[in-house]
Amino acid sequence: MDYYVMQSDDIRDNLATEQHLMNSSRIHLPMMLFYIERPCLIVGRNQNTFEEINQQYCQRHDITVTRRLSGGGAMYQDRGNLCFSIIQPADRARFGQFKYLLTPVLAALHEMGAKEAVVTGRNDMEIAGRKFSGNAMYTRNGRTFVHGTLMYNVDMTAVGSALRVPRDKIESKGIHSVRSRVTNLAPYLAPPFQHLTTEQFRDELIKRIFGVTDLNEITARAYQLTTSDRLAIAKLRQRYYDNWDWVYGQSPAFTIHKRRHFTGGTIDARFLVEDAKIRSVKIYGDFFGTADVAGVEEALKGQAYQPAAIKQVLKALDLGSYFIGIPAAAVIELLAQQH
Repeated sequence: MDYYVMQSDDIRDNLATEQHLMNSSRIHLPMMLFYIERPCLIVGRNQNTFEEINQQYCQRHDITVTRRLSGGGAMYQDRGNLCFSIIQPADRARFGQFKYLLTPVLAALHEMGAKEAVVTGRNDMEIAGRKFSGNAMYTRNGRTFVHGTLMYNVDMTAVGSALRVPRDKIESKGIHSVRSRVTNLAPYLAPPFQHLTTEQFRDELIKRIFGVTDLNEITARAYQLTTSDRLAIAKLRQRYYDNWDWVYGQSPAFTIHKRRHFTGGTIDARFLVEDAKIRSVKIYGDFFGTADVAGVEEALKGQAYQPAAIKQVLKALDLGSYFIGIPAAAVIELLAQQH
């Protein structure tokens, strides 16, 4: 088995690298990939990005948001999390057979002291009844690909905050994430492995998966990217993982409700969003205005459901004539916010 340790800590680079290597004729199967990311949030292929993430929190904390090719739920990752991927010929594993494909990782964790770690449910790994690993799978061109997470020392506050969305304000037909009780793995490992950097934890895991005591023993199995590889990876990143239309525009249609009471009256707005664009918006309330609020509704129709785009439209309007006594900045903040 060969392996590759990603050099980038950007989820968009690493998902593009996964996709490229998954389809490359140069790699030898089976193959494992390992990577560590700066804070990011990845939604599943069939999910509504707007519904799964706390957009405001992600923006404030510089959390990258992207979408992967495989299904499953949304996952938060930071530098306390180790990602791994396994590429196998499709005829060696039945689709959905996570337990078989995760065996090498699970065995290595047992060897490092996490004896109670198990594969559970459809696609998770747990210890002491708490989830520390979520996994997803897809099959293309005769190859099956599994990628998963190992929460070694993740910021638990960010996990809850980045994924939390007010459920009473947005409705869609996307596949919802199932929130589970989660835990970091480090406290369950043997003492020598509890206070490592994530990079050190990765290296210890690789050594046990490959049955060596020094990574120098498997240098020949370490894949090296070529110039051609890097060019192809850059194109995939641009086409998918750094593309607003892929990350947000693939979201199923949804409705969202925004309501706030001001001294000058209450604004109650209902948006219908399809393909990440505002198909229609209806604004209700007991506010006063000299202009018909239908002008605001019509101006927003067809715009990208994106804060910058909404703000640009609203700033061009004389909002004071539509909402007397309500500051224009407050109206813009309400209508442009993403939960």
